[in-house]
Amino acid sequence: MCKDLRVNDQQLAGIGMTSQRTRNRLVQRLRDSGIENQQVLDVMSSTPRHIFIDEALAHRAYEDTALPIGNGQTISQPYIVAKMTELLLAAGPLSNVLEVGTGSGYQTAILAPLVKKLYSVERIEPLLNKARQRIKQLKLNNVNFKLSDGHWGWSQAGPYDGIIAAAAPEDIPQGLLDQMADGGRMILPVGGEKQSLVLVIRNGDKWNKKVLEDVKFVPFLAGIKKA
Repeated sequence: MCKDLRVNDQQLAGIGMTSQRTRNRLVQRLRDSGIENQQVLDVMSSTPRHIFIDEALAHRAYEDTALPIGNGQTISQPYIVAKMTELLLAAGPLSNVLEVGTGSGYQTAILAPLVKKLYSVERIEPLLNKARQRIKQLKLNNVNFKLSDGHWGWSQAGPYDGIIAAAAPEDIPQGLLDQMADGGRMILPVGGEKQSLVLVIRNGDKWNKKVLEDVKFVPFLAGIKKA
């Protein structure tokens, strides 16, 4: 059973190292690092990253670094979250988006205000349960969750004009490529020891792939891990 993670308004607002001032400094670092989409920056500023990590690490929530969230997983570096979101939205507004790897729910919380409908799959049930509570706490009502192996995606809710993945497969699963709408965009890390961020754009029966930059993510694993 998932521990009750409800927080009050003061905890959402944060104090000290979790305050709005600290968040604003992170957003300025993101801007200095090349993030230009103001909508993305605004959502990064308003989203309380500290509620997505263990309380013992809350003072590090607004450092631009990945942090452990248990079950061998991490909450992604804010720059990477902002960069991937910006790339996904680069061609305009998205109406139907798939997130593969809910994790802590932080990327979910960044995406949800920026898209019409968001479907998020996670293979580790304890993480999914916590993320669902956090998203509910933030009153983000356009998100649907599913316990599922990410290789399968969520075909029943597709096709998607945007797909984002927070784990790195050795090769892009064909199942995810098939769930892209014509003209749709997918952004994900790909590789093993050496990983790259890859942008995929579907054009009919062709998928154009562009390698962007080196990254380091947890591996894209098969199977479901129950609570």
